[in-house]
Amino acid sequence: MTIEEFKTYIDLKKKPKGIDMHLLALWEAKSGNWGQAHRIVQNESSRMASWVHAYLHRVEGDEANAGYWYSRAGVPVSNNQPDEEWEEIVTELLSQLP
Repeated sequence: MTIEEFKTYIDLKKKPKGIDMHLLALWEAKSGNWGQAHRIVQNESSRMASWVHAYLHRVEGDEANAGYWYSRAGVPVSNNQPDEEWEEIVTELLSQLP
């Protein structure tokens, strides 16, 4: 799946099938469901879940909490616009799909 195809699912308000929890959380976030996106990743400790979690707190405006999760993810705090970071994370996750 390409990022353009993934974005189409957001426009259609249709969850894509066969995606992992990280992509689902990013789909929810971009669809305006921040709380649901947060619930998906909040109890996970993987690098990608932590990065998505950091992104969510950054979007929320909680920079301190975001910083904690960036540290857990092992990635630097993003200086990109949130939409650019969203695309960066989605692109990495899509590249890992079979």
